[in-house]
Amino acid sequence: MYSIVLIDDHAIVREGFKRLIELESGIEVVAECASAEEGLEAVARLRPDLIALDLSMPGGSGLSMIERLLDCAPQCQIVVLSMHDSEPYISEALRRGASGYVTKGVAPEELVAGLRTVMQGERYLSSDLRQREQDRMGGAPDPLQRLTARERDVFMLLAVGHSPKRIASELGIGQKTVYIHRASVMSKLMAGSELDLYRMAMERGLLNSLS
Repeated sequence: MYSIVLIDDHAIVREGFKRLIELESGIEVVAECASAEEGLEAVARLRPDLIALDLSMPGGSGLSMIERLLDCAPQCQIVVLSMHDSEPYISEALRRGASGYVTKGVAPEELVAGLRTVMQGERYLSSDLRQREQDRMGGAPDPLQRLTARERDVFMLLAVGHSPKRIASELGIGQKTVYIHRASVMSKLMAGSELDLYRMAMERGLLNSLS
């Protein structure tokens, strides 16, 4: 079970994210904080695995908060939540130690995808930021190429409608691990559902190999 502290001065935003996270297996909200000082105290006391941090906080700059939080709990993974979707906020947040950056203009589910991704030790940017990065690079290769071998296995089984429980049995891994791989697959492919995965597999003729 991973523990997470939510730091955001808007109670409605915190409550929305809390409810969303509590629907996920393996992640528990252990504290909600409305200010920088509350956040620092909670993190120092609880030493959570994850922190969701709003950059615009009473009592301190969110950017400087990243370093202060990591001083309290160096093992934490921090995912920034922000209304700011431009530089230098993004690169500066990552430089200071954040593992992910999610803008508040995307679907709330992207926060969960970000948390799942950073738990695997990978960097996460929300879909709008990834799309902008791809546009700047003049296009990108097939996103399936970004999947690891295990993520590709999970992708194929999800695409044909297998449940996480069945996938865990077929691959010989834990169901919790399947959920982590699923979140990473959905994030990397910018998919909203298993139906999107099915369509991707169909378009590439991959389902024929399973028939």
